[in-house]
Amino acid sequence: MATLIGRRKKGSRPDRDPEGRMTLVEHLRELRSRLLKASAAVVLFGLVGFIFRDQIMDFLLQPMFDAAEKAGADARAIYQSPTDPLFIPLKIAMWTGLVLGAPVWIYQVWAFITPALYSNEKKWASAVVGVSVPMFAAGVGLALWVMPRAWEFLLNFTPTELVENYVPFGEYLSFVIRLGLVFGVGFLLPVFVVLLNAVGVLRHETLSTARRWVIVGIFVFGAVATPTGDPLTLMLLATPMWLLFEAAVLVCRFLDRRRDRERGSDLADDEATPDEMLDRIGRDDEQ
Repeated sequence: MATLIGRRKKGSRPDRDPEGRMTLVEHLRELRSRLLKASAAVVLFGLVGFIFRDQIMDFLLQPMFDAAEKAGADARAIYQSPTDPLFIPLKIAMWTGLVLGAPVWIYQVWAFITPALYSNEKKWASAVVGVSVPMFAAGVGLALWVMPRAWEFLLNFTPTELVENYVPFGEYLSFVIRLGLVFGVGFLLPVFVVLLNAVGVLRHETLSTARRWVIVGIFVFGAVATPTGDPLTLMLLATPMWLLFEAAVLVCRFLDRRRDRERGSDLADDEATPDEMLDRIGRDDEQ
């Protein structure tokens, strides 16, 4: 034993278990490595966001200005605190890093989970996780499309001759971030549904049975999570989520049926299936 230990190079790590089993210390070391890589990506992309902060601010404010022009209202963004000129660009940089660095930190989360899955589960789950990045981007893109329409809806209630819309830019930025995150996370619902099916947690029969409650939950989520609370934004979020959920159920049904066929073909010709075993027991009881 001592000889084997002595032959190991100093500072070398033991070989990883082929089935993905790790000790607590190895789990913590793996978690630290993944967090450092994800954080580095967010910081690097955040620097890009800080460099182009003026262009990003113009891009984020344009939906409000377009909505104000259509509604015939006056809308301006203002700094409310003396520290806003410093902290708001830093906030923009942080969220830019999170959005642009999404492929990196999503992969790091996936790489940390992977050792706990079997090889066949990894194959399907890796494909599902690969879809999560464009799905999240599609949700954020839809939020940017919805934003000027939501602002137009809100500005139509402004008595233009009496009140002007001076919006604190910090609150406006929080509004934009919340709307983008809600739509982005909402579009990840089918991804997680298919992932749970891929690892054997959910079958399509369970999803079909719970369809009514899922649809109700989607609309409740849309009503609570959207910052505007107007029915237009609610429908623009809930309807795609509902359709994506239905698409996820169809994908799960295809995967379940294929797995069932593979399990059936693995049975030997002279080996009885569970149904055949029950039939035999029933015939023996009758005799």
